Amino acid sequence: MDRQTFSFFVGPSVFIMLALMTLPLLASIVLGMHFITFRNLDAPQWIGFQNYTDVLGDPEFWDSLEFTLIFIAIAVPARIVLGLLFALLLDQITRYRGVFIAAALVPFVMTPVVGTLIFRDMFDRGGPYWYWMQQLFEYRLFMNSTTVPLLIIFHSIWTATPFAMIVLFAGLQTLPQESLEAARVDGATWLQQLWHVAIPHLRSLFIFIGLISIMDSYRVFDSVFVLTQQNPIYDAETIMYYNFQVALSFGRLGKANAMSVLTVLGIFVVLIPFLVLTYREQTEED
Repeated sequence: MDRQTFSFFVGPSVFIMLALMTLPLLASIVLGMHFITFRNLDAPQWIGFQNYTDVLGDPEFWDSLEFTLIFIAIAVPARIVLGLLFALLLDQITRYRGVFIAAALVPFVMTPVVGTLIFRDMFDRGGPYWYWMQQLFEYRLFMNSTTVPLLIIFHSIWTATPFAMIVLFAGLQTLPQESLEAARVDGATWLQQLWHVAIPHLRSLFIFIGLISIMDSYRVFDSVFVLTQQNPIYDAETIMYYNFQVALSFGRLGKANAMSVLTVLGIFVVLIPFLVLTYREQTEED
């Protein structure tokens, strides 16, 4: 396919995607330079970069960023590791494999709010997990500033691990059997085959899952909204949830737009290493 034909087919979609991404970002940058509340929507006041400096000087913004980064540091590796373990188990199963995949995908395809409500009821007083912990370990689970953040992270791992499992399971199906046979002939154990053959083969998929997981982790909102029930005592606010509070609860629409712009820049900075790794993977394959 020549360049002109390629541009003819790809150009419109690229233009639409750039418009959908660029125009809202530019609008947020401009709105972030105004003092806007629900009372002066028709006549916003120009204040320059005041909203941006307010965000950077807001301790609650940094607290929400800290929790978001902790969330990413725990949830993303856990999703990848558990996804790999379940993918390896699926690779060994031939009978009823479809049933296991369907059951594992239930949390992933469920509506986020509904899934979080069910998850909360399991750990809430009178729920099955609350009852088992009390009976087996004589431990009563109470919702506080320690348990609620852990439940938010655990819920994210529970819902997003099936995605990593499916991606890595598909990657295992493309694993060259010749390489495994050669490793077996050389006397490699199963763990050595996994470490020296399977994991290097899945490296690009690990990077892909990491990219998607980090972006998803930055926009976590439903689970925080449901599990905290908007109670500040739990100290479990993500960037997206605090942005929601600033915009709707506090009515600072201009500040919320400035926070959105800074969040996009932060996501881009965090994703740079993964983008570099992805580029290197593609150039090595070429």
